[in-house]
Amino acid sequence: MNKSKRPFTKSKRSFRRRLPPIGSGDRIDYRNMSLISRFISEQGKILSRRVNRVTLKQQRLITIAIKQARILSLLPFLNNQKQFERSESILRTTSLRTRKKWTYSSID
Repeated sequence: MNKSKRPFTKSKRSFRRRLPPIGSGDRIDYRNMSLISRFISEQGKILSRRVNRVTLKQQRLITIAIKQARILSLLPFLNNQKQFERSESILRTTSLRTRKKWTYSSID
């Protein structure tokens, strides 16, 4: 049989299974900061279950642990350090511009 007359067959993709993010010995607890910090974005938001690749039960436990750690001040509620630095630099540049405008207008 010619290759051109064969029905279309799906090519087998190489499937590589990733390691689960939570091992069997890991306890999901608010004190386990090395584990909890893996499930938080740079902004301090809790990542979704699809992104974390965990089960529903594990995601619930992670969420509870993160909220407990935030209440006990082990984690910040928001991590907007970069946003704060960016807004601070914007304020500096705008204040310099307004000063120059005022000085030019006061000369005229």
